Amino acid sequence: MTDKLENYYSDYDYGNRKPLKIELEDLSEREQDLLIKSDVFCMLPWIHLHAYPDGRAYPCCLAKYENHVGSLRENTMEEIWRDKPMQDLRENMLNEVKSDVCSKCYEQEANGFFSMRNSSNQTFGHHIKTIDSDEFKIRYYDIRFSNLCNLACRSCGDVFSSNWVKEAKRMNWLKQDHPNVSYAGRYKTDAWEQLLPHIPYLEEVYFAGGEPLMMQEHYDLLKELLRQNRNDVKLVYNTNFTELVFKGESVLPLWNEFECVSIGASLDASYERAELMRHGTVWTQTVKNREEMLKVCPTVDFYVSSTLSIMNSYHLPDFHREWIELGLLRPMDWNINILQSPEYYRIDVLPDVMKQEVVEKYNTHIEYLKPVDEFSRASKGYMAAVNYIINTDNSKHIPDLLDKLKTLDRYRNQSFFATFPELERLQDYDR
Repeated sequence: MTDKLENYYSDYDYGNRKPLKIELEDLSEREQDLLIKSDVFCMLPWIHLHAYPDGRAYPCCLAKYENHVGSLRENTMEEIWRDKPMQDLRENMLNEVKSDVCSKCYEQEANGFFSMRNSSNQTFGHHIKTIDSDEFKIRYYDIRFSNLCNLACRSCGDVFSSNWVKEAKRMNWLKQDHPNVSYAGRYKTDAWEQLLPHIPYLEEVYFAGGEPLMMQEHYDLLKELLRQNRNDVKLVYNTNFTELVFKGESVLPLWNEFECVSIGASLDASYERAELMRHGTVWTQTVKNREEMLKVCPTVDFYVSSTLSIMNSYHLPDFHREWIELGLLRPMDWNINILQSPEYYRIDVLPDVMKQEVVEKYNTHIEYLKPVDEFSRASKGYMAAVNYIINTDNSKHIPDLLDKLKTLDRYRNQSFFATFPELERLQDYDR
């Protein structure tokens, strides 16, 4: 492991809720309880605001879709941050009152995942002293500039993909005057302009989309951070990893300019499975991109952030092991992003007999990982996935799943079950 990566991982302990940048003796008992013991408290509503490309604002990117707290099409970030929904959420957190908007984190924690809430308290817990302040300073930035994207993934939709908008129009799912590309703010450059005053306070930026590596704003922000000597800002990505060059410029040398960059590649499967699940993918190019990254910026952290759904349920361990054996990543460079919605794509939609097959496969993979998964992120992710599979029964959604698969097959001239024959038995449960 390189010195740069050793520094990155030196304080990393997956599953440990202790904050990374402040000592426990510097925290009051109440502060320790909130950060480490609480089942409700999250640091993010004090230091962050999230927004979709359509402007809907949330406390974070994992918040329930229905529970937006405002719209950046109508108000500024600060106005929403100070408005009653966010104030009520912060008050609930301080009083150990659960909020429906945070239910995805609660569900993840109940199944053994290290939730975004826990991760945020670990990463940003040193700001606990600010919970009684009304100062608006964005420390963690995650506002999706737009839905610009070159793919139309099966588990995505028009909110996050301009390519999905084009398809939805052709299928008459959206009105023809619906814009292909949506922007988060009141006008195209609004979100970018509101971010600029917060650059001196930024500690971490999370780039997602759409596809961030296709967005002008992404490159503008990297260059502005470098201009202001803020190469200490941590950059984290969720990217489909299909495009590393924008207007003739490769992003790889830019990443080398920053102290800490973490690339989470949204890859769910390989070869034809990848090309069907993430429609528009050219798998050979994805592999070439990873090989090029290893040559140009080998010290930049890379991991696969795979969305685990019913679609890739049987083959995710195979894909993981394949990339380990190809030398494209280390065993621990793997994160399971469990799909929680749409409900018909959840892995717990599998009928019992198929659940048992998947569980057996995951348990075998976990045993393979344990001796080589240095920080246990990957193995704990699979263990939590096993809990998620067996704890609930959502097989009632099988008819909805089959209807969705058939609709996209018909429109895209594809055959899902020819590519994923192990799931063909699901048709026997369509009652």
